[in-house]
Amino acid sequence: MILPIVAYGDPVLKKRGEDLEKNDPELPKLIEDMYETMYNAHGVGLAAPQVGKSLRLFVVDASGFVEEGDEEYETLKDFKKAFINPEILNEEGEEWAFSEGCLSIPDIHEDVYRHETLRIRYFDENWVEHEEELSGLAARVVQHEYDHIEGVLFVEHLSPLRRRMIKGKLQNISKGKIKVDYRMKFPKK
Repeated sequence: MILPIVAYGDPVLKKRGEDLEKNDPELPKLIEDMYETMYNAHGVGLAAPQVGKSLRLFVVDASGFVEEGDEEYETLKDFKKAFINPEILNEEGEEWAFSEGCLSIPDIHEDVYRHETLRIRYFDENWVEHEEELSGLAARVVQHEYDHIEGVLFVEHLSPLRRRMIKGKLQNISKGKIKVDYRMKFPKK
């Protein structure tokens, strides 16, 4: 089922997500719905807070993020995962800029600086524990989604000046004054 994506300004996007319980009977359906919602909105990642659930869960599928022949194609072509109760253990390497966007903040893309490499521990949808090192675009996608479960939005990484410059656009999004080709849920007035 395609879920509405929560728009900028909704308090759920600013809350730290709660850990999930291993035997949660609703989890498999939620993961399935999150993938369907992400694909419908042409995203490469989606965190539970973006569908109104304050949980430590996000899904990614970066297979369409780069084209065959691109430097990171081999790394990303099968990069489809669910991250349950993840914990970033370490971030290192030089910070580099990349233009990020967000399904909860449509039509805004800004350069965000993030570390090149990270080490993360998480459970997959079968509750198998993993510890992995990711770098490049894979690390960036995970860092962006991880921020969501920490209650942080990519625009918070921008300079105060840049944030002032996009303030009007952000206010319009929170008021529902935006056109997108996917379902959104706007904050109540």
